[in-house]
Amino acid sequence: MSEIKHTKTDPADVFWGTAEDTRFGMLGVKGTDQHMQPMTHFVDRKGKALWFVTSRETDLAKTIGEGWQTKMSGDGTEAKFTIVSKGQDVQISAKGRLHYSDEKDKHEELWNPVIGAWFEGKDDPNLVVYRFELEEAAIWASTDSTFVFAWEIAKAQGRDKDPDVGVHEVINF
Repeated sequence: MSEIKHTKTDPADVFWGTAEDTRFGMLGVKGTDQHMQPMTHFVDRKGKALWFVTSRETDLAKTIGEGWQTKMSGDGTEAKFTIVSKGQDVQISAKGRLHYSDEKDKHEELWNPVIGAWFEGKDDPNLVVYRFELEEAAIWASTDSTFVFAWEIAKAQGRDKDPDVGVHEVINF
């Protein structure tokens, strides 16, 4: 099934499948003038969340805060995360809230050799984990076929109709 058809019939599955297949995206915090930053994410379908591991020393972590700063407000920090599929035929922009996590079980679950290359161990005081509680995602799926794209562009020339090269859906979590 093409991603266009799949996005029309089950956009949530396209979101989760793309997030699982694509290991990184761009994360940004609302209300700051920071650029979005490349981040590896960990998928939690059941919890309707993505998880991130970073260092306390990053601008991102300093902006988001941790511990009592995010737990006392309960609301988390508004953020956006963008993912582009490997084939570049699916683009996703997700909105949600980042929450600091001090859950040791989650730290243990997410730990892997790649994270270990950046930290001195699971108990490194600079290691912080955030849960991105998903609220909404916009999904664009387009053809990955050069022929189909060219055909649709050619058909649209001289007609009062846009080329049919993709679909846009919005899902709420």
